[in-house]
Amino acid sequence: MSQYAQTPHAAVNEVICDLRSDTVTRPDAGMRAAMAAAEVGDDVYGEDLTINRLEAVLAERAGKEAALFLPSGTQSNFVAVLAHCGRGEEVILGRGYHVYKYEAGGASALGGIVMDPLPVAADGGLSAADVASAVKEDDVHHPISRLLSLENTHNGKAVPLARMDDCIAAARGAGLAVHLDGARVFNAVTALGCDLAEIAGRFDTVSICLSKGLGAPVGSVLVGPMELIGRARRWRKMVGGGMRQAGVLAAAGLYALEHNVTRLAEDHARAEELATALRGLGAGKVEQNTNMVFFTPEDGDNAALGQALAKRGVVISAGGSGAIRMVLHKDVSEAGFAAVLSGIEAHYG
Repeated sequence: MSQYAQTPHAAVNEVICDLRSDTVTRPDAGMRAAMAAAEVGDDVYGEDLTINRLEAVLAERAGKEAALFLPSGTQSNFVAVLAHCGRGEEVILGRGYHVYKYEAGGASALGGIVMDPLPVAADGGLSAADVASAVKEDDVHHPISRLLSLENTHNGKAVPLARMDDCIAAARGAGLAVHLDGARVFNAVTALGCDLAEIAGRFDTVSICLSKGLGAPVGSVLVGPMELIGRARRWRKMVGGGMRQAGVLAAAGLYALEHNVTRLAEDHARAEELATALRGLGAGKVEQNTNMVFFTPEDGDNAALGQALAKRGVVISAGGSGAIRMVLHKDVSEAGFAAVLSGIEAHYG
């Protein structure tokens, strides 16, 4: 079942808690005020001061020369791959990673990039041996291996630094560049107890999403070397990502970076509390990674749980079968979280 699939649920008078994703958050009053007060200009001309400030702030935090604000994480990854690879060249990545599985094959369909997907291990990382063996020899029968693309977090799992280092060493030893899909990299930073630069410094480019756990309404930032970001900026324009007075969006990102990074630990703690409650009921398999809980009901009746919670104003992705992903985020109120816990207990108690 795709994490993005639409979920049928019983009608409710009011939704008080939505656990489908941390993308469902809405700008709070402080963020809206920052957006309303934003200085704006024409970003295609490089004249939007708020976008320039956001790019400078994230480049500095990541320890990179430059940064580029984009409308979405998908476009950020896309222009990064295009900046690294030419048509017919190859990116090596995980079979379950977002770039391969959830971005509609855009790098291949629109960019002519070959993707070689590898198995993803239980901890969310790749095998360094698999990476090394996936690099193609210089032969006219093969695409040119150009880029390794990793992901952190993956399904909420914070991949350890040493685990990434092994794969990065294998890639760099073969002359490949390395990109990180860091859509939730601040969750990884929180879980691993490091700072952003410690992760970003290992990679040539990193895509950082602002509209997931950080709560901004839209936007991602790609960070990396000046020359690569320059190429990515040209690709952004070509694929329709050039925006004009978009400082109102960048202001939301700046507000999120200032106010919503350290509080991610609260989401992790709540996810752990939810996982503990589910385990205590003995109703199925439970896995918790950073702000995500994956629950597989023993009776296989996902829809029944979805309907029971919907009656209490709680929305989850309970369509189909397999694990139900429940994602904690800043818009889960105390009352909403209490409704989740009481609803699950009532259903399985």
